[in-house]
Amino acid sequence: MAEEQKQELKYFVRIANTDLDGNKPIKHALIKIKGISFMFSNAVLNVAGIEKTKKAGYLSDDEAAKIDDVIKDPSKFGIPSWLFNRKRDPEDSANKHLTGSTLSFTQDNDIKMMKKIKSYKGIRHSLGLPVRGQRTKSNFRKNKGKVLGVRKKEGTKAGRV
Repeated sequence: MAEEQKQELKYFVRIANTDLDGNKPIKHALIKIKGISFMFSNAVLNVAGIEKTKKAGYLSDDEAAKIDDVIKDPSKFGIPSWLFNRKRDPEDSANKHLTGSTLSFTQDNDIKMMKKIKSYKGIRHSLGLPVRGQRTKSNFRKNKGKVLGVRKKEGTKAGRV
């Protein structure tokens, strides 16, 4: 603890091309990186040998580099593949963990591919409807930001059906 007091607190720490809040514990700060969940953050810190309650601003440059390396290639450090967010990639059948802009780019390409081959999910995406089987009678009645009401047929009154 005395060692942390001597070291200057950095308000922003850069890991995986993302600025993290230096006042938060490192296990919570890592969650702000797109593609990293609480469980994956926990696994990265266990493998890197860094205390989870340590504030992100007190990390040394070596510790930040070690975390960055583990996030870039988690399989090399022994993190199990069931924690990865892209198992059996369609292009090369490898287990990967994507973060940041790479994750966004890959998701967009997957949706474009589904639309191109006209799969059920691709058609639902292109029509702006729910993809995963939700009901649409009462929900999803928004049309590009505007809420649509239910229109009644002419000639019917409120009391009659």
